[in-house]
Amino acid sequence: MLVAESTRGVVEGAVSSGNTCNRTSSPRREERERMEAAAMDETKIRKKGGLRTMPFIFANEVAEKLAVVGFSTNMLIYLTQQMHMPLAKAATTLTNFGGTSAMTPLIGAYLADAVIGRFWTVAGASLVYQVGMALLTVSAALPQFRPAPCDTAIAGGSTCEQALPWQLAVLYVCLFLNSVGAGGYRPCIVAFGADQFDESESAERARTWGFFNWYYFCNGASMLVAVTAVVYVQDNVGWGWGLGVPAACMGVSLVAFVAGYPMYRRLQPVGSPFTRLAQVVVAAVRKRRVDRAGDETGRLYENDEMDAPISMYGKLVHTNQLSFFDRAAIITDGDLLMTDTTSGKQPPSPVPNLWRLSTVHRVEELKSVVRMGPIWAAGILVITASSQQGTFSLQQASTMDRRVAPHLSSFQIPAGSMTVFSLQAMLVTLFVYDRALVPLARRYTGLDRGISFLHRMGIGFTISVAASLVAGFVERHRREAAAAGGTTDAGTAPLSAYWLVPQYALHGIAEAFNSVGHLEFMYDQAPESMRSTATALFWLSISLGSYVSTLLITAVHRWSAGPDGSNWLPDNINHGKLDYFYWVVTLLQAMNLVYYLICARRYKFKPVQHHKEGEGDDKSMVELQENV
Repeated sequence: MLVAESTRGVVEGAVSSGNTCNRTSSPRREERERMEAAAMDETKIRKKGGLRTMPFIFANEVAEKLAVVGFSTNMLIYLTQQMHMPLAKAATTLTNFGGTSAMTPLIGAYLADAVIGRFWTVAGASLVYQVGMALLTVSAALPQFRPAPCDTAIAGGSTCEQALPWQLAVLYVCLFLNSVGAGGYRPCIVAFGADQFDESESAERARTWGFFNWYYFCNGASMLVAVTAVVYVQDNVGWGWGLGVPAACMGVSLVAFVAGYPMYRRLQPVGSPFTRLAQVVVAAVRKRRVDRAGDETGRLYENDEMDAPISMYGKLVHTNQLSFFDRAAIITDGDLLMTDTTSGKQPPSPVPNLWRLSTVHRVEELKSVVRMGPIWAAGILVITASSQQGTFSLQQASTMDRRVAPHLSSFQIPAGSMTVFSLQAMLVTLFVYDRALVPLARRYTGLDRGISFLHRMGIGFTISVAASLVAGFVERHRREAAAAGGTTDAGTAPLSAYWLVPQYALHGIAEAFNSVGHLEFMYDQAPESMRSTATALFWLSISLGSYVSTLLITAVHRWSAGPDGSNWLPDNINHGKLDYFYWVVTLLQAMNLVYYLICARRYKFKPVQHHKEGEGDDKSMVELQENV
């Protein structure tokens, strides 16, 4: 415990005058024994984890992603063709499902960081997801849970019965359970996997960055299988099997994850991080008129013993940025209590009123979160650009010649399967990056991870700008080819869909750099006790990017509307100006890149003070990450 020496002397005098020597030594002995027991527990934790746990975690991720992507890819078709939902209602249902799934990770992150820990959050969420998938599979396999097939014998068309209220209720319960499961799983599995490496050891810390690459590689590989094999089963075998396969994969993921229980490093929850952040803000606002002469680094309040559970790998040291919040660590009258408010007894040392006084470590936690905000926000527009692959790029592909070998076979690539090129590019980039680029860059930078995550994100931003720019030129060429071939109003343009491969591939390469770098940044720079929350914010940025895309499309529809009802984005893209839309996205991304470069240039990495094992408390190391 590091307190100002004058404060320590007053406190020790008060304790010694009011108690006998025996009464003073007893609580100190108990406290020492408690700390020794905690140190033994920490040693046991450090003996677990490591590379041997990765097969269980990666098997869980692969099976879970197969289930999730296999479930969601064709869900619109299931709702419209099997549940007979109108298209608008089906789209709204899936939008609500996506929005709920985007919000629940914040709840899951809170449970993991503050209440039950990451292991039990992931295990419980996987079980909830399994129940939802099993129930959906049963409803798809048994005809009682679906409306009767459409009657095609009626002259002039077909008649389709709407789903009954109880059938829709079963569907909505399944979707809700899946949203809850996603909320617990998404923010925790990445942080839990990285927890298996001991950051207090440099060799273990270096392996953490390799973990992020291979996590994303497994993620992409399972998605590739899901959008090909699982979708094929749904379209050609049946929905019972098509949803049963993802449900079985979810069961496998749960078994694989739980099987590694004895080997995992399971960090204990340390209370609500949001409460700690709020306490710093309240304390700083209360002391907004306090003389700043008292906020010299040596006079700010520190309490290593109290911060030990939230600084297991190192203590955050004081920085000069956002100095307003330093007021929360200035000691004033009434900040230190001589009586424990919970037990009513006199403690061996003064207890801080956390709504009036925070430690330097807790103040720096808040500063870290605030500093991360601008970098986090820069990642939203990249998702906005890449989300066009599932909308307008798909429409482009549907109007082009999709034959695999035009002169040899008539087999066509489904328009929705064009994302395979993006996934393949991402997987190849991740493999080359980890096996070739990192060792090469390490020779020049001296960094275990090759290049910093800020550089990696910047490369991803730049490639994403190029992808949108190329998409605009390809679209102009496609529209001109449709006009020359007389297929503007109907038919297939005499242009191969392989012209779209460059934009798909560039988006995949950009994701390999940006998304992994963004994930590394959120995990590394977040306070140690908030890493589940940080990964939840990563997933939230993906959701917000999709919402921004919707807002942008709506705005372009309105601003580009002509007096004759035409606009840049009509139903028939041959009559529109989709290339202009791509270039608007390019311009926004270029502006976002400049904004990111400014933020990255001014960003201050969190400095962490590590204690080297076996060298005593007096030999500590401050990791000056700003050199990175």
